Amino acid sequence: MEITAADCEKINANSLYQTMGIELKTASQGKARSSLNPCSDVCWPFSGQPHGGILFTLLDTTMAWAVYSELPHGANCTTIHLNIQYPVPARSAGFQCETQIQHRTGRLCFVRGQIVGSDRELVATGEAVFRIIQAAPIF
Repeated sequence: MEITAADCEKINANSLYQTMGIELKTASQGKARSSLNPCSDVCWPFSGQPHGGILFTLLDTTMAWAVYSELPHGANCTTIHLNIQYPVPARSAGFQCETQIQHRTGRLCFVRGQIVGSDRELVATGEAVFRIIQAAPIF
């Protein structure tokens, strides 16, 4: 399913993304890109450094949009498993997340992604498995 710029605007207006500072930039053809400009409320326990759970959410939701971008109308996806590594502390003014489907088999999608800081230093990398489900359309 194509995710248009107008769809991204609707997605970015949700309260979760607004609270965390996440913005979906693009999602198409099994790839998605988003950004995180964390507000001070999500930088805990260290000032200026978003909690790992915020980075986890950024990676998980961006991966899901990559999967969703290839689904037919009436299908959706849900995370089965997400493994994430944090090689260095996330000390940056902002972050970019890029994800891509690596393999799809039947009702499963295998996705990889990474998050880099504004200095392009890798702060998180992950692999996930998503199950394709039938659900009410998001849009």
